[in-house]
Amino acid sequence: MVRIEVGANEPLERALKRLKKKIEREGIMKTLKARKHYEKPCQKRRRKQRAAKSSVKKRK
Repeated sequence: MVRIEVGANEPLERALKRLKKKIEREGIMKTLKARKHYEKPCQKRRRKQRAAKSSVKKRK
């Protein structure tokens, strides 16, 4: 659970910006999007294999 404490004189917009950054850093939105629909195990394997191939290409 992500928790942000807002200071007494802190604008709400700044607190929202900090919250969004923290959520993005922790990867919460990425996992939510991934879990939105069911993914078969074979589809997961294929996705992971494609990601591994692309990361190897990026290294070269």
